[in-house]
Amino acid sequence: NLEIPSNTNLKESNKSVIYLLDKNSYVARTDVINNNKNNIETIRYLISCLTENSNNGIYLPNGFIAIIPKNTKLLDISLENGLLKLNFSKEILKISITKEEKMIEALIYTLTNIEGVKNIMIFVENEILNYLPNSKKQLSTTLNKSYGINKVYEIENIKNTTQVTTYYLSKNDNNYYYVPVTTISNNKNEKIEIIIEQLKTKPITKTNLIGFLHANAELENYEILENTINLSFNNYLLNDIKNEKILEEVKYAIAYSINDTYGIDSVNYIINDKKIDELVLN
Repeated sequence: NLEIPSNTNLKESNKSVIYLLDKNSYVARTDVINNNKNNIETIRYLISCLTENSNNGIYLPNGFIAIIPKNTKLLDISLENGLLKLNFSKEILKISITKEEKMIEALIYTLTNIEGVKNIMIFVENEILNYLPNSKKQLSTTLNKSYGINKVYEIENIKNTTQVTTYYLSKNDNNYYYVPVTTISNNKNEKIEIIIEQLKTKPITKTNLIGFLHANAELENYEILENTINLSFNNYLLNDIKNEKILEEVKYAIAYSINDTYGIDSVNYIINDKKIDELVLN
């Protein structure tokens, strides 16, 4: 049996999810202490944590770094009908070409994880940010997780592409954390099938990332309902067959991937027509 610390999965009321750069330059899911009582205060706080040299930098977990350029100010903020509008000072444009896309990903993934935030709009000195500052790559007016994160392109042609985000694990000291990778490919399979296959194989181009799903685990059937997905596996899903236990990191990697890809936050794990476990995010 794999012995893996599962502290990354503890849901604590005084913690908020934040996406920061790890030592391998991936935008990674971790968390910070948060004692703010409402969404607007939480948003301001998390943006401060995401900003280099901010006063809240002391709260970042070891091994992770902020990505918004130092001295960037959040000039204005509004949240209405799920749309979060952020107005930054011009210092945000000082982002390097290697980090500009990662900065947008970190903002999107951190802030849409807050209840009530579905989409974000980014303004700089009251002007909508339509392009990345250096590469001039065009940005949608409203941004959400469909933007992708840590993107990998495995395409032979630009037609009929499929976009799937899969959560792997990485390790900092003795702690595991999750790293989402969005793969754009010409794979014609259903997205849940792609996710399971990706979690079973060690990604060659991402050798420091880990998928703990057993190589012989097979997704035998699935049923997508309104806000629930039923996944039927063979016994290899189990880490402990005798006690019918699924490794926590496997459960969460699958659930996070499904949540990003389908917007579904309830996953039922089924083996031999018996529900073994249920995981509800949020």
